[in-house]
Amino acid sequence: MNYPRAILSLFQKKLRPNKVVLLIGPRRVGKTVFIKSFLDSLPKEKCLVLNGDDVLDVALLKERSVPNYQRLLDGKEYLIIDEAQHIPDIGMILKLIVDAFDGIKVVASGSSAFDLYHQVGEPLVGRKSTLYLYPLAQMEIGKQEDFRSTVAKREERLIFGSYPEIEQYPDWKDKIAYLNEVMNDYLLKDILIYDGLRNSDKLFSLLKLIAFQVGKEVSLDEIGRQLGMSKNTVERYLDLLSKVFVVYKVGGFSKNLRKEVSKSSRWYFYDNGIRNAIIQNFHKLDMRMDVGELWENYLASERLKYQSYHQLHYNNYFWRTYDQQELDWVEEDGDLLRGFEFKYKLSKKVKPPAAWAKAYPNADFQVIHQDNYLDWIV
Repeated sequence: MNYPRAILSLFQKKLRPNKVVLLIGPRRVGKTVFIKSFLDSLPKEKCLVLNGDDVLDVALLKERSVPNYQRLLDGKEYLIIDEAQHIPDIGMILKLIVDAFDGIKVVASGSSAFDLYHQVGEPLVGRKSTLYLYPLAQMEIGKQEDFRSTVAKREERLIFGSYPEIEQYPDWKDKIAYLNEVMNDYLLKDILIYDGLRNSDKLFSLLKLIAFQVGKEVSLDEIGRQLGMSKNTVERYLDLLSKVFVVYKVGGFSKNLRKEVSKSSRWYFYDNGIRNAIIQNFHKLDMRMDVGELWENYLASERLKYQSYHQLHYNNYFWRTYDQQELDWVEEDGDLLRGFEFKYKLSKKVKPPAAWAKAYPNADFQVIHQDNYLDWIV
């Protein structure tokens, strides 16, 4: 099933003459399908489509000259390059093209923020817009299913996540096999090629430790001791993992440094299914001890997608004091401050922590639970 992607209208708005749209996201989230769907609405003769994984396509761009690109782009209005991060000097190539060919519209997609940012950042200053495509968001899925179906599938999404292809497999064993394939053959493939990194065992061990600490503050020193690595190496690995869209970091919120924790971080996975594949736990919720962690990771990632697709530039944090009062999620929107507590099952009324209410009396507070979570992520 092809779900309408929430990014479409924003993509169309950003695709302008002599500009580059960078479409970035994890492997297998549908970037190529999205681009092909967009191309179906255009005259084929007006489009040049290249792939950075194709050595012949890469060779076509190797000669960085206006005459060479004139031959390639004669009569074309659109240049689409998939997996653009694999093309050497792609930033300088795209700069020359958008500067030399009036009216050309360019899309470059990739699965590694590290490579694309590194290669196109400076050359394309003022010439690019960056958009992100994630695993399916509930705001996208909800357009093709009713409320009853959403509730019925909630458990599966907490366990298997929201990669587009996962919806095609009705059998749980097939879903598990698919996620293991994505994890081993696609997501981690990107990180293992960087900086001469070949020790996949250490990488898996690091990811397992992070997976078991979802929603908790992570001590890089402690992880380093457990893995026999320096704190700097742990930081470097986590930074690279974030740039290939496996995990992301949320820092601590503080405006009162004496009482509030601000220097530690929490790490979340972009997709619950990948998190569960890392720890190889696909049991149903009634057999698990980590339902709270799954719920928190799911809500945080869905909210991240919601913010991105609506172009809401919030600062996201967690909040905790040294006497263990805490909030799972804090959004800073200019002068507005909102605090959220995540509860999978709401058995009683939850009040904001006393220290939060005292320090930030004008801040909003809300508990996100099974009965209201769709209002928060859709």
